[in-house]
Amino acid sequence: MKQYIVDAFTDKLFSGNPAAVCVSDSFPGDKLMQSIAAENNLSETAFLVKEDSGYRLRWFAPKGEVDFCGHATLGAAFVLFSFYEQNSDSIVFETAKGRFAVKRRGDLIEMDFPAYRPEHYEITDEMINALGAIPLAAYRDRDIMFVFRDEDEIRHMNPDLEQLSRLECACVAVTAKGREYDCVSRVFAPRYGIPEDPVTGSAHCMIAPYWSKRLNKETITAYQASERTGSLQCEICGDRVKISGRAVLFSVSDIIVHK
Repeated sequence: MKQYIVDAFTDKLFSGNPAAVCVSDSFPGDKLMQSIAAENNLSETAFLVKEDSGYRLRWFAPKGEVDFCGHATLGAAFVLFSFYEQNSDSIVFETAKGRFAVKRRGDLIEMDFPAYRPEHYEITDEMINALGAIPLAAYRDRDIMFVFRDEDEIRHMNPDLEQLSRLECACVAVTAKGREYDCVSRVFAPRYGIPEDPVTGSAHCMIAPYWSKRLNKETITAYQASERTGSLQCEICGDRVKISGRAVLFSVSDIIVHK
């Protein structure tokens, strides 16, 4: 089985969010896929299998399978366009979250995702203690998003990851209006063995629509202020979010499992 390591949402190696992408004729067993993801110890390992006119895509974090991952979808599309579908400008992925259309636009890869539908969420003392800061507002869908006053609060935040892991959500996103970008965010997912996710496409299905409405802009430039950093271009189209980014290849290898 071929495995590719791709840095997503960046045009420079050793930045953005690294994802492993495994391409095979059929899916290995779930236990083996989870073991490979744990061994890689990246935010996500994506598994791809060709099906009809598209590809079946699954994502595994170090501590479990997830139903949606943006940066590993970008990484998977980059691998396919680079090695398997060089003459194609579009790919369809079948996933646990539904069907995703992905297009190549120059050096950008554009992914068409469903927008989250967050609802206001009551801020508790537990949340404030976990974050180490007091948010202006909180919203919840699959993830919880906390809105803060300015980007300095986001950049300097040092949350208690053990306390964050007790919140009932996949990811915890913190965001504020940016100075150079429309918004600045960080994302934490300790429940899945990811202390801080470097650049998170899925979370921007909540972050980008929020700032689109607040700023009255259909197109949002987003920056994730992790140590590796990364940027996303987001276009809100009704109940969909088109998220675009670049990716670079780090390595190609063969996975050989001895029975």
